[in-house]
Amino acid sequence: MSEKRTDARNVRSGGRTVRISRPEKELFPGDGITKWDLVEYYRSVSRRIIPQLRGRPLMMERHPDGIGGKPLMQKNAPGYFPDWVRRAVLPKEGGEVVHVLCDDTATLLYLADQACVTPHRWLSRADRPDHPDRLVFDLDPPSSGESGFEEVRWTARRCRGLLGELGLPGLLMTTGSRGLHVIVPLDRRADFDTVRSFARDAADLLAARHPDRLTTEPRKANRRGRLYLDIQRNAYAQTAVTPYAVRARPGAPVATPIDGRELDDPELRSDRWTLRTLRERLADDPWARTDTRGRSLRAPRERLKRLAEGEGEG
Repeated sequence: MSEKRTDARNVRSGGRTVRISRPEKELFPGDGITKWDLVEYYRSVSRRIIPQLRGRPLMMERHPDGIGGKPLMQKNAPGYFPDWVRRAVLPKEGGEVVHVLCDDTATLLYLADQACVTPHRWLSRADRPDHPDRLVFDLDPPSSGESGFEEVRWTARRCRGLLGELGLPGLLMTTGSRGLHVIVPLDRRADFDTVRSFARDAADLLAARHPDRLTTEPRKANRRGRLYLDIQRNAYAQTAVTPYAVRARPGAPVATPIDGRELDDPELRSDRWTLRTLRERLADDPWARTDTRGRSLRAPRERLKRLAEGEGEG
């Protein structure tokens, strides 16, 4: 547990001074994790998380009263944010939103001072907001307990297997909550409608291959214990948790990139790594062993269509 700190503290980054008010405030009361602990964590992972945030509109999940209080899910940048925090004005139905862009460590630390426990990022960047560079399959367990997460592991393997058939990589990440994300890096040529359609067709094929275990049925009552292949995040203005972000859950678990071999680790859980233990993984980047350059969906769409037609005939 960190020592109690009663005075505001200043941190320096990139030539800027960020004032941390009430650094001793406990944001995770059951764990003794303070705002200063959050600041120190984000400073320690800035080299990894900033490339995942840079240029992306954010939704800030703020917990000014700690994780036991009411969260603020904030899209608009407050007017009092410093001028050096970059912003992007993006359209929404009936208006516009002024989003924060977290492009540097000073901004990341400022957000931590604002009790932004979790930055949720868009799947596109502000310069081309209609053209995502990430596709996400969100896999949560159909039931609680160890057996539920085993279904997530099993599904992640099948999802990556199908992506491999289509010539696409599937990056893996624990969400720090209940499940895993399978992430496909894209080249930003396709718009959200095209990407979402591809994700839906891929999910439909997986569900057709494994109808007793997987479903694309959005209504829980109709899933009958099967794992839901969630592709709903693949849309304009939707967000996904950022790699290396802390989650507002007991123990301060962290959304953590993993590699395919770790799916076989019996100790793997969605909340395995936390604010206090994640540093042990910083010496190695699991995604560095995968080609993460953005891919076109043109050829994979054709392959997927042929697979679906062939298996449908069978």
